[in-house]
Amino acid sequence: MATVKVKFRTSSVDRKEGTLYYQVIHNRVVRQISVGYKIYPMEWDGAEGRILFQAACDKGRFCYLQSLDARLKSDVARLNDILSRLGHAGGVFTSDDVVALFLSAFGKDGFFSFCKRLIAQMKQVGKQRTAETYTTSLNSFIRFRSIHGDVPLDEMDANLMMEYESYLKSNGICPNSSSFYMRNLRAMYNRAVEQELTMQRHPFKHVYTGIDKTVKRAVSAKIIRQIRDLELMPSMDYVRDMFMFSFYTRGMSFVDMAYLKKKDLQNGVLTYRRQKTHQLLFIKWEKPMQEIVDKYDTSGSPYLLPIIRNVGKDDWRQYKNAAHLVNSKLKKIGVQLGLNVPLTTYVARHGWASIAKSKNIPISTISEAMGHDSENTTRIYLASLDTSVVDKANSIILKSI
Repeated sequence: MATVKVKFRTSSVDRKEGTLYYQVIHNRVVRQISVGYKIYPMEWDGAEGRILFQAACDKGRFCYLQSLDARLKSDVARLNDILSRLGHAGGVFTSDDVVALFLSAFGKDGFFSFCKRLIAQMKQVGKQRTAETYTTSLNSFIRFRSIHGDVPLDEMDANLMMEYESYLKSNGICPNSSSFYMRNLRAMYNRAVEQELTMQRHPFKHVYTGIDKTVKRAVSAKIIRQIRDLELMPSMDYVRDMFMFSFYTRGMSFVDMAYLKKKDLQNGVLTYRRQKTHQLLFIKWEKPMQEIVDKYDTSGSPYLLPIIRNVGKDDWRQYKNAAHLVNSKLKKIGVQLGLNVPLTTYVARHGWASIAKSKNIPISTISEAMGHDSENTTRIYLASLDTSVVDKANSIILKSI
């Protein structure tokens, strides 16, 4: 008869945490599985083989013990499931076989390991932005699992993700950021399901994966004029130019600005595809756009703007560094003007939409993506717009400042 027990080993150092481990016994052969879980002696009931919750422990310690208790029960259940499956198979097996099967789930079949391989593949095919968002979300989940380590794909379930959501909330993560992590983790999990590495268990069915409306980061036409006309040092002048170019181009995102090529400007029309939505956009070229381009020497570069300066030398990193620099200095300009919102390139996008509304430009004519609950709805009607109507709207807005 095979058995599984949880054991506690005290530390050789007085008043230090001891270590929990699993003991597998089969045909009188004893094997141990070290899992690295640590508790104090007074937190362990050796007779019952379970964790003791001390009345005097603080909230953080209580949550840790509660999480650890759930993990112990889960691990023991999985070990017993392995024993059951091996027993029903009818063949001969050893304690070492049980240990090997248990530990294998934390190796190549773990969720962390799968995600890291997927992220590497994203980078190889040039999907840097996707790789970055996946990495950010995975790192958050890894921090949550810092005690327990990788999760077997078969143990990705709704209870675990609800625990993770509670962890995020207790650490002050807002619902939209939590949802961002969940959506990315779900996308990676679904890839594992597609590859038939695990069954679909719908682990994200009870956690929030929507998008809450946020406070609009918009400024008035008056503020846009102040930013445009402000006397600035040359280094800050460049930052202001990037902000104004975004505004002039209907709130073009900084990543799309960075990758604009000179060949994208043909016959007075700037054509580009949004990296975020892959939507193809056309913008009538206006005088203030040309004035900014003319200020900078980009000869020898295929790029329209001086954001990626050393072509072929990690363009993505150059974009990221430039974005950080520009937004950091824009915030200083915002403080100088006494704005009540942090000034970033994203404010230009909100600002354009807000000013368009104030000019009574029809909603159907505005790039209303930042105001819709459903991005799909926005894409549907934007796709059907006559671009000349949008160009006219942009001309009205640019003349208003």
